[in-house]
Amino acid sequence: MSEERKKEQLKMIWPEQLLGSPPAVHVPIGYTLRTYQPGDEEGWYDVMDLAGFSRWNYEMLKPWFDHILPDGFFMIEHRASGKIVATAMATHRPQEIHPFGGELGWVAGDPEHKGKGLGMAVCASVVRRLLRSGHKNIYLNTDDWRLPALIIYLRLGWIPLLYLPDMEERWKDVCANLNWPFTPELWPEGHPNPV
Repeated sequence: MSEERKKEQLKMIWPEQLLGSPPAVHVPIGYTLRTYQPGDEEGWYDVMDLAGFSRWNYEMLKPWFDHILPDGFFMIEHRASGKIVATAMATHRPQEIHPFGGELGWVAGDPEHKGKGLGMAVCASVVRRLLRSGHKNIYLNTDDWRLPALIIYLRLGWIPLLYLPDMEERWKDVCANLNWPFTPELWPEGHPNPV
């Protein structure tokens, strides 16, 4: 197993000061934002595969339906082709570090449609859905090398959670790669909401 694969994922949280400020959702002309409908599975597997999440099938997807909030499985469809080209899930996934946690998960996009704000639109939709459901502890997990996703999260207002000793150094590298301000003094450490 490579060293990169052994690392714990990066975590980000939706900051407490933004709980009353849902992000705006902008969908470009030629695309439709909607939620999952039965029959979307094959198109969803295709966009997941294009984004590097290969080998999805119904047996892998089925357990997620226990966690996805009603109307929380977002997709953007390209009107001209009818293809699903971006997706993200709003899930209820409590963890010890995220009690009553709402998670932004499985963000993916078709590289042929990059640069149009589709990832921003599905991620903003998820945050809005989680806020509407009353979640105050909203988080996501990601990897250091997913730079296109990381810049979306940062631009939307997500902040890094420095929950392990190596997180500050790893975020320093991420910020340098994204030309993003490195401000660890503004980021929470450890548990996001101490009890």
